[in-house]
Amino acid sequence: MTILDQLARHAEERVARDKEKIGLAEIRRFAAEGVRANGERFYDAVSGPGMRFICEVKKASPSKGIIDPAFDYMGIAREYASAGADAISCLTEPKWFLGSDEIFREIRSDVGLPMLRKDFVVDEYQLYQAKLMGADCVLLICALLDTETIRKFLDVCGALGLAALVETHDEAEIVSAVSAGARMIGVNNRNLKDFSVDLENAARLRALIPADRLYVAESGVRTPEDAARLSAAGADAILVGEAMMRAADKAAFLHAMREAAR
Repeated sequence: MTILDQLARHAEERVARDKEKIGLAEIRRFAAEGVRANGERFYDAVSGPGMRFICEVKKASPSKGIIDPAFDYMGIAREYASAGADAISCLTEPKWFLGSDEIFREIRSDVGLPMLRKDFVVDEYQLYQAKLMGADCVLLICALLDTETIRKFLDVCGALGLAALVETHDEAEIVSAVSAGARMIGVNNRNLKDFSVDLENAARLRALIPADRLYVAESGVRTPEDAARLSAAGADAILVGEAMMRAADKAAFLHAMREAAR
């Protein structure tokens, strides 16, 4: 069983437990009440002039273990905001990334930037959860979802007002994302089956993404030089996780990345 298989299985178990507390029909009704999510501001945040940066809040990962033992997530999110991040990605997966829905909610209540709930979506239920916790955007991973399921989930996101970052890793997954109608396509430089990283993946697959879709390069971005390479490859935005988390001066690091990408 791959790491991705384990992540998906654990996500299914989490959803099953959550459904015992609040059923699908009930959470669907809750999510339909009140104001719509503001997914358009997430799309706007990653589509403006110049390279855009989605900065990630995460304590750990399956490949690196604990990244930040102290993990002052509120301080980190505030630092991202003051440093000029365009959006924040926050992990809510609890077992391998040590995230939580509560961490997301706390950051959401304090920081005004558009926010991506980053988790392993295997069930429609998780989309309603994301809306209720204040997310602007969700992650849909092609390696976990077939084209028809992605299309269905995108329809749910549209009804809720959520943006969706549809993540791909190879040619077939890009075809699936485009066919499903994804407006924003991510290319993950990390293979989620074995967690190996190839920074050239995003550049290599760029030509397959239609010009009218937003293109986000994900994972493996460690240096300003990496940002420059991805900018030259035509990325609209870069999602930066571990390198941003480890940067002692996050504002200076983000500034250097942005300057290199000009």
